[in-house]
Amino acid sequence: MIAIVDYDIGNLGAIANMLRRLGAACEITADPERIAASSRIILPGNGAFDACMTNLRATGLVPLLERKVLAERTPLLGICVGAQMLGRDSEEGREAGLGWLDMRVRRFPEAPGFRVPHMGWNQVVPRQTQHPLTRGMDGDSRFYFVHSYYMEPSDPADVLLVAEYGIRFAAGVARDNIVGVQFHPEKSHRFGKRMLHAFAEGA
Repeated sequence: MIAIVDYDIGNLGAIANMLRRLGAACEITADPERIAASSRIILPGNGAFDACMTNLRATGLVPLLERKVLAERTPLLGICVGAQMLGRDSEEGREAGLGWLDMRVRRFPEAPGFRVPHMGWNQVVPRQTQHPLTRGMDGDSRFYFVHSYYMEPSDPADVLLVAEYGIRFAAGVARDNIVGVQFHPEKSHRFGKRMLHAFAEGA
């Protein structure tokens, strides 16, 4: 069962609906017992970094998530701000991130012709071509983004996917059992469907 962590950050139904259409068992939950029993975890995120981190910590779930992800090595997929929260901190706020990846989150620089936030469809190119979530991804893969801040891993080997918007940035990161994507796979039609299917099937 895939646990979609509910920490009061908005509508999570689109993620659950996409997974159910793929035939994957999933549940939107803040129940520690249900999360402890899950085989995979999705950490969504929407809005401001500080609000998401504050809400997540208020649930009391962080120690459980750390045990599941870091000790038990349960596969985890962070989405949008949920991916940014995997790092150490963000220029958007003052709260510390989870620190599971050595990564900072930075604001897009001002650039002529590129309005912030970066919103809409953009082409994404895999850097880790043999990773289970990117294997077979073609050069025309496009995903839906809504963000003003981007992930910057300290180790280039942690970059899973790249995209360009004024600068080249990490559209996805991965290390061991942890993956984070800046875009919204649940809003990315067949491209997101393929990625969520790979995650649900055991990648």
